[in-house]
Amino acid sequence: MSHPGIPATDPGTLTDDALRALAEQAGRELEDADALDILRWATGTFGDRFCVTSSMEDAVVAHLASRARPGVDVVFLDTGYHFPETIGTRDAVEAVMDVRVLTLTPRQSVAEQDAEYGPKLHDRDPDLCCALRKVAPLAEGLADYRAWATGLRRDESPTRAHTPVVGWDEKRRKVKVSPIARWTQDDVDAYVAEHGVLTNPLLMDGYGSVGCAPCTRRLLAGEDARAGRWAGRAKTECGLHG
Repeated sequence: MSHPGIPATDPGTLTDDALRALAEQAGRELEDADALDILRWATGTFGDRFCVTSSMEDAVVAHLASRARPGVDVVFLDTGYHFPETIGTRDAVEAVMDVRVLTLTPRQSVAEQDAEYGPKLHDRDPDLCCALRKVAPLAEGLADYRAWATGLRRDESPTRAHTPVVGWDEKRRKVKVSPIARWTQDDVDAYVAEHGVLTNPLLMDGYGSVGCAPCTRRLLAGEDARAGRWAGRAKTECGLHG
């Protein structure tokens, strides 16, 4: 059966320009598609060269992807600064879902980073800390994939308002799939309730978005979901998505 944007050849052999064109075409043709159909396209197109990335804030995209391709790779970045609840969510996802969880770690432990850069780099230079503990490990971990999926949603913050459901990740030279980009928080909540999807317990404890413990706080009344990340700073993204 034909499907919008599926190439006739192995995507592993496509040039970057061809992959970019494929991503742009798919982004247009799948804009109004169901999230599961977007993931069926992605897994059907890229097979083993496709993975899901998860911060273990929830397992919604991982669950969706497991329905499209049982045993799909789910990549998790263990920065060394996660809340215990986040590590627990990862372990639970690995235990109960039909996915293969792959945990990436930075080249340096927290202690080794402290020895080289000084303690609490996240307070003094959060961009560098994110680059060392998130951006670099992810780039290495995604090296063998041609496409990756995220849980980005347009309603999360102004910086994510134009997230395409399928786009081109220029930084990593890969196709980037955001199957729930058009969802609202109500859509997420409804999916979690319908399918019994695992979520991070911190979401029930005042956190709107869950990142590294030193750089994440509970939300105040009226704040958007990501306001608790790097609060009081101009920084809004870790560098993985912009």
